[in-house]
This record gives sequence, C-alpha cells and structure tokens, in this order.
Amino acid sequence: MTRRYTKDHEWIESLSPTTARVGITHHAQDLLGDIVFVELPAVGKAFQTGAEAAVVESVKAASEVYMPLSGTITAINEALIAAPDTINRDPEGEGWFFDITLENPSDLDSLMSQDQYQTLIQG
Repeated sequence: MTRRYTKDHEWIESLSPTTARVGITHHAQDLLGDIVFVELPAVGKAFQTGAEAAVVESVKAASEVYMPLSGTITAINEALIAAPDTINRDPEGEGWFFDITLENPSDLDSLMSQDQYQTLIQG
C-alpha cells in the first residue's frame, strides 16, 4: 500500500490499483484540537482534485477536507459520525474519512511522500 500526502494535510493510501482511503494527518488533527463533529460526503458523489469533500469541526475551528485526487466516494467511515474524536486518537488509522475509486490512479505519484510531507510541516 502506498501512502501519499497533500499540502492541505490530507493523506491518501491505495487499497487496490484503483481504490484509495483518505483522511487527515496527525499534524492536521493536532492543529485542530479536540474534534467534535465531522460531515462526510455522500457515497456515489464524484469530486475533482482540490474540491471540498468533508468538514471537520473542533473546539477551535471548522476546517475543510479537500479531495486529494479526482474520484468517486465508495464508502464513508460512519463510525466518525457517532465518535468524531476517533480522528484525534488515530487520524491515520481508525480515523479515516472515506474511500474513493480513483479517476486516474497514476496521479498518486504526483503527491508528497512521507519524507516530503515531514519536510513541509517542519519547514
């Protein structure tokens, strides 16, 4: 499985050659603080790269989650609706947001590696 990152602090991990899972990074949830609400997209909805796909609200602020790559939502993490704080506990695991079918799977290569993302957040 390949995991890539965006400058907007989303991660995307390939699950198969054409599907991927999306969430926010540990750094993003640190910046947000205690997450109290999440609004997830509808299954079947298509998004272009960079489009607002979800919203996360914390005690500090609300923040958009952007689509890292163009694709169609195939599943959402419904457990987040009842327990949005899962994102704080495990943002890059159980706190995933949604799965997508990628429009162009090769676009994954255009996103940042973990090392490149670490350089970004430390810079």
